[in-house]
Amino acid sequence: MREALYADMGHFGKGPIRIAWFSLVMPSLVINYFGQGAMLLAHPENANNPFYEMAPQWALYPLIGLATAATVIASQALITAAFSVTRRAIQLGYLPRLRVLHTSVRDTGQIYLPFVNWGLFVCIVLAVVLFRSSSNLAAAYGIAVTIDMLITTTMTFFVIRYGWKYPWWLCAAATGFFFLVDFTYFAANIVKVIDGGWFPVVIGAAMFLLLMTWKQGRRLMAERMRDDAIDLKSFLEAVFVAPPVRVSGTAVFLVSDQGSTPNALLHNLKHNKVLHETNLFVTVRHHEVPWIGFDKRVELESLGNDCWQVTLHFGFKNEPDVPEALALLRERGVLLDDMETSYFLSRDIVIPTLDGGMALWREKLFASMHRNAAAAADFLNLPANRVVELGAKVQI
Repeated sequence: MREALYADMGHFGKGPIRIAWFSLVMPSLVINYFGQGAMLLAHPENANNPFYEMAPQWALYPLIGLATAATVIASQALITAAFSVTRRAIQLGYLPRLRVLHTSVRDTGQIYLPFVNWGLFVCIVLAVVLFRSSSNLAAAYGIAVTIDMLITTTMTFFVIRYGWKYPWWLCAAATGFFFLVDFTYFAANIVKVIDGGWFPVVIGAAMFLLLMTWKQGRRLMAERMRDDAIDLKSFLEAVFVAPPVRVSGTAVFLVSDQGSTPNALLHNLKHNKVLHETNLFVTVRHHEVPWIGFDKRVELESLGNDCWQVTLHFGFKNEPDVPEALALLRERGVLLDDMETSYFLSRDIVIPTLDGGMALWREKLFASMHRNAAAAADFLNLPANRVVELGAKVQI
């Protein structure tokens, strides 16, 4: 129950969490732990398995069934939380795009990520093969829990100091006490690293490496593209000095760096030598806030000659849907016919170099992550039958 409550905390408001914790979860845990402690004081020989030794003999199998059901509930909650956290990390730019399947037509939070699900499966099988029994996992569990306690206490300081704006001394005093307690537990468990505690440390280090490699790689990639970019307004002014043939319909060019000329436009003019009647240069921004309403979703700037610069804003809990957001432009006089709108994307190929900003092996890791990322069209909910991808190479 406790693990399920914490894992699903992001899916509920603070009211349900408080009611469930204070009325059911915390009293149950206190009674259970106090009961185990009282029994161990009277019968120290039961230290190996105090939970089951507390109950009479006839209740053993019902307790095993209850524990199994609780494990299934907690496991499902943790799997769901892994899906949600991964999706948030993708939207915040710390992981490449992954395939996301929506299992509900009403609730956007009900999702399934096949890659994450199978990754959890592989890690669990690996843990079972390595440790063979739950008792051998005790050291790994202790290290994981105490590190999690330290991280939670540290994050609490930043929340109450910079989120809630409480005085510095009050924040330090409130979290400092719990930090000392948590650090004491962690120090007591640190000797178990060799006995199995290395397992969660390795997993955490690997995930941190992937997160930071992707974040830094995206930054380097954006810098290289910015260095080679052509200013969009200047380019359009040059194009319309001797304008190409205009064809009917609307072209939507997705560009990551606002104000830069997208490679897809350059390739389209080079190979097709045409320009659509209406051209939208769209930049999608993901913000570190949960929700951004429709009233603040779209920013529009006219570039002249039926060309528009559009910025779409999404919170990390918003579903990024570009066609739905662009439909809001009708209120501003920009009409889009779904059947005559084409979406142009640049499919960038990353080339690692020795003079880059990261070690060569990290650049190769980033290139592999970038190559295996899910298509931007799926992530942005673009209609597959109206997407045109044009490739470009980027050296980092």
